[in-house]
Amino acid sequence: MKYILWIIQLLLAVAFIGAGVAKITTPYDTLIATQGMEWSQMFPAPIVLAIGVLEVLGGIGLILPALTRIMPILTPAAAIGLALTMVGAAITHGIRAEWSNIAPNAVLGGLALFIAYGRLSIMPIEPRTPKA
Repeated sequence: MKYILWIIQLLLAVAFIGAGVAKITTPYDTLIATQGMEWSQMFPAPIVLAIGVLEVLGGIGLILPALTRIMPILTPAAAIGLALTMVGAAITHGIRAEWSNIAPNAVLGGLALFIAYGRLSIMPIEPRTPKA
């Protein structure tokens, strides 16, 4: 189970960091014109930028605290935050009747919840103990 959790954490981190970097680095008008990103016109540019920053930070939060064992509770917290982000994304796509975009949101959100549950209940990562 340890390896399954780590593999999913890594894949989710790559997905969210990639999506976040795209939102951060792509000009707002280009995002609106991009296939699958038309939803961004519902929000002002700073909100889309904030979503991108949160996705990058969430992706980092899936890996870094667990890897370093410094405040590893942040890993399930990041996973819960990313799952909530996917709920918001699914709602946005539902409002816009972009039904085909809801399935990826559900899969990513479900995997994030699995990581949160796994790191809280199944295989929590113990914090690093200080050396005496």
